[in-house]
Amino acid sequence: MLHLMSLKISVASLAGAVGAFILAMFGGWDNTMTALIIFMGIDIITGLMVAAVFKTSQKTVCGSLSSKTMAMGLCRKGAMLLIVLGAAQLDKILLTSYVRDALIIAFCANEFLSIIENVGLMGIKFPPALTRAIELLKAKGETDDNG
Repeated sequence: MLHLMSLKISVASLAGAVGAFILAMFGGWDNTMTALIIFMGIDIITGLMVAAVFKTSQKTVCGSLSSKTMAMGLCRKGAMLLIVLGAAQLDKILLTSYVRDALIIAFCANEFLSIIENVGLMGIKFPPALTRAIELLKAKGETDDNG
């Protein structure tokens, strides 16, 4: 029994050390990281709802769930986190926190736009001014991506 307790403490200590190391590499855990993870989670949930329940996803031909589409979305979110990781390291070199924070805020805005798009596909209506602003931001983003 003592051996099992010792193993449990060792595993918990190792998990804590690995977690602390990862957090340190990301520049610590703050409100911006919390917001990013929350926005990512909401985007995943609303995207699943659009595809599974409403079957109005614009990411598949039939509008429903696709494991390939889900995997690609999760890979994109993973890549976003890797970019934040790199930005945190750049900030350490520059002795700032601007690069990481700016990227996280930009990613949060992008996730928020995706969430708004998802709930729009569910049939939730927004005030016309907000709809026009979102369409303008999306068009600007598409222009920036293509040009």
